[in-house]
Amino acid sequence: MELNDTTDYQLCFACGQRNPFGLHMTFRLEEDTVVSDFRPQQEHQGFPGVIHGGIVAAILDEALNRTTMLTEQPTWTMTGRLEIRYRRYVPYGPLLRVRARLEKVRGRMAQAIGVLTYSDDESIVLAEGQGTFMALSPESLDAIMQEHPGMRAFFENNQK
Repeated sequence: MELNDTTDYQLCFACGQRNPFGLHMTFRLEEDTVVSDFRPQQEHQGFPGVIHGGIVAAILDEALNRTTMLTEQPTWTMTGRLEIRYRRYVPYGPLLRVRARLEKVRGRMAQAIGVLTYSDDESIVLAEGQGTFMALSPESLDAIMQEHPGMRAFFENNQK
C-alpha cells in the first residue's frame, strides 16, 4: 500500500513534495498507525521559535485523514470535523513525529485519532487530534480530479 502521493499533482500544503511553501510530509505504516517524521521550517513559526497553531492543526489533519487509506475502499476524503488539543508549544527546530490511527468507519465516514510528539521521545505529547472524514461522492471526485487523472489512479491502485 502506497501512503504517499506519487502523481503529477503533489501540491498539497502538508504532503506535496512540489509545494515550495509546504511541510513536505511523507508517511509510513507502522503496524496499524500512519506515521510521519518531519522538521518544520522557519516560515512555519507563529511566535519566535514556536510553530503556528494552524500549522500544528494542518499536520494532525493530514495524518488523521491519511488513515482513510487503511479502509476497505480507500478514496479521497475531506475533513468533516477536526478537534485539536494543544498540550505544549511546538518548538521550531527539533524533528517531530505525528502518529495517527483509524478508530471507526461507518458508511462514508471515518474517524481517527492522533498525537504530535518529538521524534526521539514520543512520551512528550505536544498536541492531540481527532477528526471525522467524509468520502467524496463520485460526482465530486470527478469534478476535482478532472485535471489530475493520476490522483484517481493513485486511489484505485491502493484499493484492496
